Amino acid sequence: MRMACEECRCSAEITQDKWEKLDEIIAKYKGRPGALIQVLHEAQELIGYLPREAQVRVAEGLDIPLSEVYSVVTFYALFSLKPKGRHQINVCKGTACYVRGADRILEKLEDTLGITEGDTTSDGRFSIEVVRCMGACGLGPVIRVDDDIYARLKPDRVPEILKKYD
Repeated sequence: MRMACEECRCSAEITQDKWEKLDEIIAKYKGRPGALIQVLHEAQELIGYLPREAQVRVAEGLDIPLSEVYSVVTFYALFSLKPKGRHQINVCKGTACYVRGADRILEKLEDTLGITEGDTTSDGRFSIEVVRCMGACGLGPVIRVDDDIYARLKPDRVPEILKKYD
């Protein structure tokens, strides 16, 4: 079954098997107070993000308003309305990284990948997100690609780093 996410103008394959697994997740938590965040977390792990169709299914399954589901999804940075790339790039823009050139690093990433912060490349390889602090203030500017940290970064190193993730 092909479902389209109208909000982000993307499409994703959500198979019948995934819909069935989502229904199992919902059933496991139905009637349990405060279960919404856990259901959404497991749903995102299953699907990769939380398209509107999945949010509707969760709302109906838990018998709560869609507006409540949507407000939780959009409040917490953990959740995404858009598909993520295979490789997640986090750019620290905390104060220390910012004053040491995080904007230049972000600009180089965006230029090299042809996307802006918050987006995913058309081939699904990379997503870029800005974070406020990675706890490596003395090493700024810092980016993380998946679980790899790159510190004291200069814009000219960005293409070399991205090549490691082909």
